[in-house]
Amino acid sequence: MDHPDSANGIPLLGLGTWKNSDPESCATSVQSALEMGYRHIDTAQAYDNEQAVGNGIARAAVDRDDCYIATKVWIDNLGYDAVIESTETSLQRLGLDSVELLYVHWPARTYEPESTLAAFDELYNRGMIEAVGVSNFEPDQLREAIDISEAPLVANQVECHPLFKQHELRDVCEQAGVDLVAYSPLARGDVFGVPELREIAGDHGVSPAQVSLAWLRQRGCVAIPKASSEAHIRDNYTSLELTLSPEELERIDAIDDANRCVDPGFGPWN
Repeated sequence: MDHPDSANGIPLLGLGTWKNSDPESCATSVQSALEMGYRHIDTAQAYDNEQAVGNGIARAAVDRDDCYIATKVWIDNLGYDAVIESTETSLQRLGLDSVELLYVHWPARTYEPESTLAAFDELYNRGMIEAVGVSNFEPDQLREAIDISEAPLVANQVECHPLFKQHELRDVCEQAGVDLVAYSPLARGDVFGVPELREIAGDHGVSPAQVSLAWLRQRGCVAIPKASSEAHIRDNYTSLELTLSPEELERIDAIDDANRCVDPGFGPWN
């Protein structure tokens, strides 16, 4: 199966690991995904599973150089020294010398654009990260981070799915040459109940999850659905074989999209 990448070299389909904190289950799901054909694995300090993710990477019969690994610095660790120290700890947990992408998890609490991103630049200069990402950034925060960062800033990871399409952010990211990485791309399961997605899925003999992931891919977004069972990991992976017609894409575009699933009080939109 083809493994398409974004213009910035990020595999367009990855495995999300949020709430996959059981050590054995997490390691097995990462190993299964990589051996199935996934090349992009996403974790975070806050997920409390970096060591398990690292174990899965180590177990998989896949060359490390073929993998794209991303993690995120939590909002308590965004001071300059804490970014450096916590990332060193993350790499130790992952069992890796470096990661392809390191995110600012949220622009909240200890986030200060100048000092936080200066620390990311230092990690980049040391060869500990290959690129910088931000997560949950609104358009003005993204533009500010791009202006400040000396290291390549290649991604903004945000909630995005057919029920919350992020029109403005998608446009801003496209204009800036930044990939929009979609978390919760299945709206925490809500896509399975959407009539339009169910009908399109029926026409193709696939799942609504595959339709949602194909829509994201064809709209230029990276998707990182969380899955732990081999069946769900495989179903999501098979979305790479699905191509939606222009009419089907437009039908999905017309679905009401006011359904934000992730909405903490410290979110920058609040």
